[in-house]
This record gives sequence, C-alpha cells and structure tokens, in this order.
Amino acid sequence: MNDTTRATAQHEHATHMSPADWGLLALPGVIWGSSFFFIAEGLDAFEPGLVTWLRVLFGCLTLTFFRASRVRITGPDQRKVVLLGVIWLAVPLTLFPFAEQHVSSSVTGMLNGATPLFVAAVASFLARRPPPRQQAIGLLVGFGGVVLIAVPTLGEGSSSVFGVVLILAALACYGVSLNVLVPLQRRYGSLPVIWQAQIVALVLTAPLGVAGIPSSTFAWHSALSVLALGALGTGAAYALAATNAGRLGSTRASVTTYIIPVVSLILGVAFRDEPVAVLAIVGCGVALLGAYVTNRPARAAA
Repeated sequence: MNDTTRATAQHEHATHMSPADWGLLALPGVIWGSSFFFIAEGLDAFEPGLVTWLRVLFGCLTLTFFRASRVRITGPDQRKVVLLGVIWLAVPLTLFPFAEQHVSSSVTGMLNGATPLFVAAVASFLARRPPPRQQAIGLLVGFGGVVLIAVPTLGEGSSSVFGVVLILAALACYGVSLNVLVPLQRRYGSLPVIWQAQIVALVLTAPLGVAGIPSSTFAWHSALSVLALGALGTGAAYALAATNAGRLGSTRASVTTYIIPVVSLILGVAFRDEPVAVLAIVGCGVALLGAYVTNRPARAAA
C-alpha cells in the first residue's frame, strides 16, 4: 500500500461518524431506492418516455441551483460527457420505465443491487485482466443472486422475462458508464459531470417524451411522483452522494448502494401490494453479499 492510499484509508477509518453523518450517508440510498416506486406511480398516468424525459428535466433543473455544477468541462472530456449522457442517463433511464411495465418496482430495485457487480466486471474487461481472487468470488456469488431474483419471473411469461432483460441491459450501461465517469469525476468533481450529462440526456429523451404526451393522462399522484423522481432521485441525491464522498470517503459513501434494494422492496410491497417471491428476496441478499465481497478493500501488506 502506497503512502497516498494508506493516508486515504486511515482518514476514512478515523473520521468520526455522528448520527447526522449516518443519516446523510443513508439518504441517497433511500431516495434512489424510492425511484422505482416513483416510476411505477408515474406510469399510472404517463407514458414511459414521458416519465424519463420529465425525470431528467426536473433533475437537471435541480442541479442548476448548485454553483458547483457549473464548472466548465473542456477539450476531449466534453465528448466523454456526451457519451455519459447517452449510456449513463438517456438509455438506462429510458429502459427502466419500459421494464416496469412488465416487472414490479420491487424486483427492479432488487436487481439494481447488482450494479456494483456490473461495474467491477466491466472494469476487469477494460483492464484486460481477470479480477483478483476476492473479486472473482464476489462476482460469482453476486451474479448467482441475480439469477435467483430473475428465476421467479420465468413463470410469469415472456413479458416479465423481457422486462428483466431490459433491466439487465440498463445495469450493463451503468457498468460501462461508471468506469468512464471516475476519471472525469476526479478532474472536475461529480456535479459538473452529472449536470452536463443530464443536459445531453434531456435533448436525447425529448422526442420520446413529447411523443408520449398525447397518449398520457393526468393524475396528481403520478405528477408528484415524477417530480420527486427527478428533483430528488436525479438531482439532490447526486449532490448528497458527492458531498458524502468528500466528507466521509468514497468507501463509506458507497455503502448507500446497499440500501436501494431494501427500500424498493418495502415500498413496492407496502404501498403497491406487489407480490414478491421468497426466492427473489433470497437472491437479493445473495447479490448484495456478492457486491460487498467484490467491493471490499483487499487486505494489503503494510
């Protein structure tokens, strides 16, 4: 372990966590876990393309109020931001509402617990070397959990299977995009990259969004859900996550990821009466265990 890595690890370990810190640490995960519930509520009145477009619109407007978002990104990095606007936002955020026409918000949220697995798998592929032994074990365990979550949908017909495929495609996009994001984030900070990628996504999702207006209806619970989905899930949660990474360290901040499936499961069952197979819940736990093992810092000699 080099001096810089050791200092960072010691700083993260030594930082005292107050009750307020724990609350701020959990809040992005709670918001993101709620996103799949809000998508389902939005779909009660709005077409999938309109849900995505409004989500990106409200998220982009929210981040506009943060001065830190308006850092200029120059040179070749601008092209990478455009790429992120496509594969990190426009494509996956479009896939999720279409998927939730076939799969419950609970299952969608539980599958999203596997996001760190896709990130680690893509990172190994880009590095052109197999993952270390600990990561390989975590990936195998985690993807086994994904299979367990998906298996109950096989009995629900081809429509549900199609929804799961869309979700996995979205997670694959996350796996690629988060590897592209990291170097940009280190150079410019999180918020400028996110905000400018959202502007790109706003333009790209506009055609589907506008096309969905005539066939959509209006309901207050759907409108408020999409507003919360955008302003909180696609806006404020990113700002909170960036703040947590700066104050508490990236390792601790990543813990919020593991809250997402739990929140989506609770909201889907409690407020939308969604049936959830026991096997899927077991699979969720296995996937989270695999994600934890995959992303746990390996012990290194001093």
